[in-house]
Amino acid sequence: MNKILTVARHEFVTNLRRPGFIITTLIVPLLGALALVVAAFFGGQFASFFERQFEGKAVRVGYVDHSGLFTPPLAEYADAFIPYPDEDAARRALLEGEIEAYLLIPEDYLETGRVLGYSRSRGLSTAISVSKEKLQPFFIDHLLAGRVDPELRKRAADPVHLTPIALDEEGKPSGEGPAGFIANFVAPYAFSILLVMTIFSSSGFLLQGVSEEKESRVIEILLSSITPLQLLAGKIAGLGALGLAQVLFWLGCGWALMGVAGTLFAFAAVFIKPLTVLLGLVYFLLGYLLFATLMATAGALGTSMREGQQIGGIFSMMAALPLMLSSFLFANPNSALAVALSYFPPSAPTMMLLRLGVTNVPLNQVAISLILLMAGIAGSLWAGAKLFRMGLLMYGKRPSLSEIVRALRQA
Repeated sequence: MNKILTVARHEFVTNLRRPGFIITTLIVPLLGALALVVAAFFGGQFASFFERQFEGKAVRVGYVDHSGLFTPPLAEYADAFIPYPDEDAARRALLEGEIEAYLLIPEDYLETGRVLGYSRSRGLSTAISVSKEKLQPFFIDHLLAGRVDPELRKRAADPVHLTPIALDEEGKPSGEGPAGFIANFVAPYAFSILLVMTIFSSSGFLLQGVSEEKESRVIEILLSSITPLQLLAGKIAGLGALGLAQVLFWLGCGWALMGVAGTLFAFAAVFIKPLTVLLGLVYFLLGYLLFATLMATAGALGTSMREGQQIGGIFSMMAALPLMLSSFLFANPNSALAVALSYFPPSAPTMMLLRLGVTNVPLNQVAISLILLMAGIAGSLWAGAKLFRMGLLMYGKRPSLSEIVRALRQA
């Protein structure tokens, strides 16, 4: 045990002083503090600047109306939608740059709803892509003009301003408006990204350290006074403590920044759900144990640090997969794919945190996920210890698949 603690202390202190770790740890709260300073002193100017950069420019769309339903255009659309008597005139205006696109509305529009859109770009042009903001109201307003009450026509063109409200187990609102959105989605999503960063930075240091010690043959000296299992356990414990300290530092800075933001801008503090924080820490510890073992094994099996990183990259892709598929998974966070990724040990920590931010995950799924994750850790420790011992003293070549299988069969 003393030898394990000695290795753990050495790994903790050595990697704590690494410039990469210091920069990674400090950059997150520094960016948050910078955002607060900018918002406090330059909020109006900064917001105006971004509005000018991202606001859509005024586009002019021509149209040829063979149906007779959209001519002449209503006064509120006269500047944005220009009628043309025929398609040749509209095409000339497009080629000369007078309009960005034009629409061809056929005679049977009422029966088919079919409209052709022409632009000079190969992709969907900016002008035609305004359908959700201007094009759809343009058609609705003209179809209903003179047929229904103006207020009803206006509401039909913009029918819904939805405010989502989530109910807790007792049927009471648990969040409303932007604050509820931040608490229930943005914060857990950001927390999952920070956890992935921490897991990979800490386990990456482990892979790097094992590879460097193997390349320099320092590992031979170490193994003369310590067993491979003790060395592996010490490295995992030391870097696990380092990663946990990094997460706690980020959480403390985030708490402080939220308090400062609430004071400056006079809004109620938004807190992450306690269950999300608790499960986040649990999944961090378990996820770290899994990836630390896998990365240490990759470092031992590789013949160089570059080769070890290539092997470790396979495991990294597995953990990052939920973030890569997040746009699809958020549409249905309880889909079979989302649940499967919650059960698969390498992707479980990230996937469960993402799901906890957007839906109420059944407790039985959380329990199954944790059980499978712990089983994956036990299996990776069992296999990793054997492969770690086999790979440490192999130089010049990567072990073959048959050698790996033989090592796993040996007691």
